[in-house]
Formats: sequence, C-alpha cells, structure tokens
Amino acid sequence: MTNLTELGVAAIRDGVARGDFTAREVAEAFNANVAAAQDALNAFIVTTPDAALAAADAVDADRAAGNELGRMAGVPIGMKDLFATKGVQTTAASHILEGFTPQYESTVSSNLWAAGAGMLGKLNLDQFAMGSSNETSYFGNVVSPWRRSGGSNTQMSPGGSSGGSSTCVSARLAPAATGTDTGGSIRQPAAFAGITGIKPTYGRCSRWGVVAFASSLDQAGPMAHDVRDCAIMLGAMAGFDPKDSTSLDMPVPDWEAALNSDMKGKKVGIPREYRMDGTDPEILKSWDDGIAWLKDAGAEIVDISLPHTKYALPAYYIIAPAEASSNLARYDGVRYGLRELPEGAGLQDMYAATRAAGFGDEVKRRVLIGTYVLSAGFYDAYYNQAQKVRALVAQDFEKAWEHCDVILAPTTPTASFGLGEKSDDPLAMYLNDVFAVPASLAGLPAMSVPCGVNSEGLPLGLQIVGKAFDEQGVLNAGLAIEERAGFTAKPEKWW
Repeated sequence: MTNLTELGVAAIRDGVARGDFTAREVAEAFNANVAAAQDALNAFIVTTPDAALAAADAVDADRAAGNELGRMAGVPIGMKDLFATKGVQTTAASHILEGFTPQYESTVSSNLWAAGAGMLGKLNLDQFAMGSSNETSYFGNVVSPWRRSGGSNTQMSPGGSSGGSSTCVSARLAPAATGTDTGGSIRQPAAFAGITGIKPTYGRCSRWGVVAFASSLDQAGPMAHDVRDCAIMLGAMAGFDPKDSTSLDMPVPDWEAALNSDMKGKKVGIPREYRMDGTDPEILKSWDDGIAWLKDAGAEIVDISLPHTKYALPAYYIIAPAEASSNLARYDGVRYGLRELPEGAGLQDMYAATRAAGFGDEVKRRVLIGTYVLSAGFYDAYYNQAQKVRALVAQDFEKAWEHCDVILAPTTPTASFGLGEKSDDPLAMYLNDVFAVPASLAGLPAMSVPCGVNSEGLPLGLQIVGKAFDEQGVLNAGLAIEERAGFTAKPEKWW
C-alpha cells in the first residue's frame, strides 16, 4: 500500500473517494506519526487521536452509504491552538488559558469538520501568536524537522507564530494544518519548513472563535504541501460569517478548479525597495530564479515601487501591540483561565498577580508597548501616525496594481536559524517579518511557495502578493513557480 503519510490533501481526498484506502486507515497512519514525533518535535499541545478516528469513520460510513463527500473528506489535519474547539483545551500556548475548554467551536474549524476533515490535535505556537521562532510558547519550543547539512545537531526554528503547523506538515504528521497570519505568521514558517501557506484577503476567513492578537490584522489560512492542497483547504475554511463583523459577504470561488499556471498576459511586479541591505545573498538569488520562472510561464516582469515599505515594520509594531493590549485585557482571572489570588489580596492585586504569572515575557513586552502608544500623551504621536503610515502602505499597493497583477518578493530575509540564536534580540526577531508585514497592513492575499534550499540544505520560500479578493491570481502564480522550482526536498528523519 502507498505510504499514506506521504500523501497530501488532494491525494487523500481522491483516494478515499475512489476506495483506494479508507479514511480510518489514513487517520491511523497519521496518529502513529504524531505519537512517534511528539517528544522530539513538540508540535502538538494536545493530541486528539480519537477525534481523528471518529471523523474518519463518519466519512467511511458516508461513502458506504453513497452520500456525497465533502471537499476535505478523510483528511486529518492539525489545528493551531488559537482556534476554539468545543470540548478540547484551547490555550493560545499560554499559561493564563491552560486548562480552558471552550463550549463552542470556531467558525473556521466548524467549516473544516463540515467538509469532512478530522482533528489530529491542537498545534503549538508562539504564545498568543506573538513571535517569529516558536520560542515564546508556555509549553516549550517547537523544533523544526530540518537540520543544517553536514551532520549539524543544532535545533532549528520552525518559524512563528504557526511553528507547530509548519513542523507538523513538513514532518508528515499531518497533510495540512490551519495557521493564522497577523504579520507573516503563515508565510514565514511555511518558508522555513519548505511547505506552502497562504494568507487570504482580510475577512475571507472568519475570526469568530479565534483567540485575538491584533483584530485588524489577524487572518486564518491553510498550510499544506503544495498550492493545490492550499486551494482546496482554503475553499473549505472561507465563507461569510454574520458573527464576525469584518467577514466578507461574498461568494467563495472554486479556487482548485480554476488553478492555471499559464501566466501569459499577466504582469508581475518586482518592488525595488525589497532589495534590502542585510538580506541573505542566497535569498536574493532565489528571487532572481523566481523572476526567471514566471517569465518562462509567460508573465511580463515590471519594475515597481512601494516607497513606504521601510516604514511598514515600525508601523506594524505600534498597531499590533496596541490592539493586543486591548484584546488581552480580558484575561484578568475573573471569568475563566488562570487565577492567582495571593492571601489577603484585593481585586487589583489579583489582576496583577494573574497577569504576571499567566503571560510570558514577549506578551508582556507587547502589552506594555501597546499600552504606552495608546496612552493619552502618546496616542497622537505614535498610534495615529502609525495608522497614517498604514494607509500610505495600502496606497502604495493600489498604485502598483496600475502596473502589475501580482507582486513577487522573498518571503523572509534569511533561511531558518537555530533556536536560541536570536531569542535575546527582539529587534532581530522582528526583522524576520520585514517582507511579510506590508501585505498584512494592506489586508492583501499573499502566499509563500518553497523554491529550493540554500547551501546549508535549509528551505527557502518566495512570496506572491495579490490584489484584494484575487486569491486565484496568487495561487496561479504560486503554481507556476511550484511547477518550475520542482521542490521535492524533505527533512531527513532524525526524530
């Protein structure tokens, strides 16, 4: 029999539908991989093998009865532990929510279960999605399955915040996983782990039931082996949700059916501002390769300018912490989650003790930054100015669309780095998002596609940014790169 854990979303869905194997056989195979890798990779906070088997049995029963199967039928997935899952602990990788069991289901996970997917477990992440290396989780680091070539034993970062998701897919613990992207948290870990991930247009996927970091930026998306699998999974995740006031009330296209790698008649913009000092030369070489591949696919390459790019990252690190400081005010020890109540303490003492014990250092740092920039004396100087910069960044993209259909850029300025190599330098860590943040500020669809490995044998990713609502254009350009890059590298199994 085929090694089922090597199959992606499309292959599993189609194989189950044809009767090549059962959904239960698939679930059992992935459950075994999850259990075998958990100690070494720490990708899951909670595993739910019984849930995966129950969903698989339901799919097998539907097939036996001749019922129509959903677009994710028989596909077991990892669920980032930011999505509320009814009856299953949801922590956002924090101590303050440890033991919290929602009595409701997020809209995105509901959509996936309705489409026939099953849950292998809740995936580890940077605490409250704040981080770029998966080193801020209360439950310990996720470890990338990749290693530097030459016999290095250095543990590598899987990226963040969706590092559990990227490790899970790359190590064949699941064929796909959910991620969330606030400033690159789907795209950067996808690039680090040699997989594909797409952040759709802001509002495409409901935020209801997703633990909030920065509400005007957070967006859910799929992470999988290839472009087709992402198109299938995004189609299952997306849709209008009246419970989310920012949800897009528009039909969900059949992105899989419309996949087409022919770029004839399309213009691809190359932003000159993205050739930044300090970018790894091998990243720039991969970018040049991507330009050549899209030209080969029939695209016309045009030079464009995004002049406010250099201000995007500082603006993001004002806006996102400001929204985080507001969103995280709800974690106070009163209604749910952790409660620290020192003897003789009053209400304010309980708030302080609970938040001091429940939040990690990076979360505290961002809450303090956010509270500072929203304070009476600094609101206009910082927060209002950052919002103006955000508008200018979005305006840059609008002007660029007059000259091109999609934009090609690197996903990250470097390949993956060793765990601990940047953890004592927050600014170096924040710079990981320098290429990803502009699209997030503008709410645009953007995806990372693996394009090769560097001289150390570590994966590199290319990023495609598209117009609002044009996920199809992004997916098609990604498919053109995927076909020409021929990326087949996998991490050598050491776990």
